Amino acid sequence: PPKDRRPQTHRGPPEARGPFRPPSPEVVALYGAHAVREALACGKRKLLTLYATEAALPRIKDLAQAAGLEPRLVDARDLARRLGEEAVHQGLLLEARPLPEADISDIVSESRVVLALDQITDPQNVGAILRTACAFGVDAVLLTERHSPEFSGALAKAASGALEHVTIVAVVNLARALEDLSKRGYLVVGLDSEGDQSLAEIALSKPLVLALGAEGKGLRRLTRERCDLVARLDLPGPIKSLNVSNACAAALSVLSMRLG
Repeated sequence: PPKDRRPQTHRGPPEARGPFRPPSPEVVALYGAHAVREALACGKRKLLTLYATEAALPRIKDLAQAAGLEPRLVDARDLARRLGEEAVHQGLLLEARPLPEADISDIVSESRVVLALDQITDPQNVGAILRTACAFGVDAVLLTERHSPEFSGALAKAASGALEHVTIVAVVNLARALEDLSKRGYLVVGLDSEGDQSLAEIALSKPLVLALGAEGKGLRRLTRERCDLVARLDLPGPIKSLNVSNACAAALSVLSMRLG
């Protein structure tokens, strides 16, 4: 009889498909040297398994052992199959649990600056924003539970370890969260390329929330209505708008110079 040429479905146990855990909401995949090293060093999440290529092992072995993990040797091709050919994994993959959830009440006021991301969904942009927020010592980043990317994979790689340092607060309703912070004395400033006032010139005070909208859509109506001010970045060149992560960095630089 002719052979059945239909694709065969593999129904074996997960470990038969390779050394990695199957995708799950309870398993976060962190890859790349900075993301993995910071997760190992900070101890903010439960660590499960660390995979490393032979070339990457010497760079991570001591830190892994200090964190109580024995790295498992894998081939770079195994990592590419697990993460995708485009992932710049640098020979490292860490499986871990998600970070503990945070609430607005968990925000520790140090810089007294908070970022609010209004449905920014691109993981590269959100990761870059988190890295910038960490560099400027931002107290927290607020975002919506829905219409936000997962805190793993490409986002974690772009964040370059910032996930382990920045307080991330996922809220159901961003407008309500901004209203809550406003009642606590925060000045809520929306950033928009067509804002009526320049961020470099308007009256500012701390504590402050800087609200950023998604590229193309910008700030949603309810978010904009919760802003005390909507400001723009004045740029000297012919292009007057920036990628949202670059705009975030420029805006935080302005705030840092003006407010210290």
